[in-house]
Amino acid sequence: MSDLEVVAEPGRQDILITRTFDAPRELVWRAVTEPELVCRWFGLDATTTEVDPTEVRTGTPWRISEKTPDGAVYAFRGVHHDVQEPERLVRTFEFEGVPGHVSLETLTLTEVDGRTKYRAVALYQSVEDRDGMLASGMESGMEESMDKLAEVLRSLG
Repeated sequence: MSDLEVVAEPGRQDILITRTFDAPRELVWRAVTEPELVCRWFGLDATTTEVDPTEVRTGTPWRISEKTPDGAVYAFRGVHHDVQEPERLVRTFEFEGVPGHVSLETLTLTEVDGRTKYRAVALYQSVEDRDGMLASGMESGMEESMDKLAEVLRSLG
């Protein structure tokens, strides 16, 4: 049973996402930063995910694309702004289909007794941008991705 929580308080510009994984922090870090692992869990079940290879360090760009069975491609990109392996990753996030709506994401991984708490805060430029992300189905997509991440972690452990 997942303990995923997605919190979006009315009138605010942020979304808080938390989930606990039965894996050590270093393993979760690998799964969220290594392209060959990210492509196994990021995105919807019905899509194929590709991750542009990049070194995860401050100042490097990143890009992930999802391809649907009918050939449509949906891509996301940004820049890593602060990388503190294996505990904190700050990056921008932008859906290429709606350019100019950039959010700032801060991911923190905290290990307690061999389990890792995943805590991500996405800060949007406006309440409208944040609400648009929620309306896009982000929460159900996040649930699919987090469940697949748990599977990847089990396979690595």
